[in-house]
Amino acid sequence: MQSIKAQDQELFVAMQSEKDRQEHHLELIASENFVSKAVLEAAGSVLTNKYAEGYPKKRYYGGCLHVDTVENLARERLKELFNVKYVNVQAHSGSTANMGAYRAMIKNGDTVLGMSLDHGGHLTHGHPLNFSGIDYKFHSYGVSDKDEMIDYDEVLRIAKDVKPQLIVAGASAYARSIDFKRFRAIADTVGAKLMVDMAHIAGLIAAGLHQNPCLYADIVTSTTHKTLRGPRGGIILTNDKDIYKEVNKTVFPGIQGGPLMHIIAAKAAAFKEALSPDFKVYQSQVIANAKALAEELKRLGFKVISGGTDNHLVLVEVKSLTGLTGKDAEKILEDVHITCNKNTVPNDPEKPFITSGIRLGTPALTTRGFDTGSMREVAKLIHDTLMNPDNDFVLNEVKNRVKTLTDQFPLYR
Repeated sequence: MQSIKAQDQELFVAMQSEKDRQEHHLELIASENFVSKAVLEAAGSVLTNKYAEGYPKKRYYGGCLHVDTVENLARERLKELFNVKYVNVQAHSGSTANMGAYRAMIKNGDTVLGMSLDHGGHLTHGHPLNFSGIDYKFHSYGVSDKDEMIDYDEVLRIAKDVKPQLIVAGASAYARSIDFKRFRAIADTVGAKLMVDMAHIAGLIAAGLHQNPCLYADIVTSTTHKTLRGPRGGIILTNDKDIYKEVNKTVFPGIQGGPLMHIIAAKAAAFKEALSPDFKVYQSQVIANAKALAEELKRLGFKVISGGTDNHLVLVEVKSLTGLTGKDAEKILEDVHITCNKNTVPNDPEKPFITSGIRLGTPALTTRGFDTGSMREVAKLIHDTLMNPDNDFVLNEVKNRVKTLTDQFPLYR
């Protein structure tokens, strides 16, 4: 059997081009990160050849002795990481993890209260075109007009009004700490179960730098990439044995077939890395870098939503300062090799595919070794680009400054 380079030049060129893009662009998408060579090795291993429907010691195929060891390593490391009793590591993604959690906890048509998508919630928190909005009756809470943070008294008021069977805490574009203990109290007040989607902040939680939702929620879901710095995949955690049994049945055979054993191996590798002292140092730097980025952007005149950040993420309204929509800003920044994504901001007058803002994150650049000083330089590059979208001289100068930074902090060389 030949290598990709030998047998498929078209595919090889596309893959090599993506490697070059990652090496030479500033990655600021908050949901992306760069995995270690160990995680890459596991994800590309011979485990991709093995079919292993079921769970360790309860498989529907033979020859599963070694993949049972792999899955058990992933499970035990994950339990230690979040101080939780029961975990499922087979979910293919964060979305399927959420689907598994919903189906294990509530019935089709039940009422759910989750964060509004245009205030920072996720697609699987009730979007009408997503399975969540199709299968369940979703109501939303958002952020306060006063400070653009979650108003827990308002969440309680809405919960009393709509009487949900389940409350979902967690977000994909919210830069502040979330009080899961307070959400637990709200859920108990209205007789609801509590689910936490910690996908964006899982790495911060693992490092002890954010409140651990496993202490308060009935069920917790996450991706394994983003701040956790593992492969693309999902996980489900709980301290309730009965919920755990339902989760396992729901994931397999309910919504998935054979698990991706190569990805579970990569998860196990990432979980071991996350248990190391270096990981806490890394996560502390992720937060420090985000704060430096937010502070410099504010100093340069941008409106930073909620006034700053407590985590890895910075949400920026760009239109009022630059006249550019989020969509335009994303494209112009990409042209100078700065990668981010357009994002709605609270009470955004623009449509979701246009937006008035951009979402920035520091996990990937922190992995490369960026510090607070270099993040302030990144803020200046963003400012110079968006304030001069038609000035080729400035844009070329920004490109050169980007190259200086990427050369200073190499990725996989």
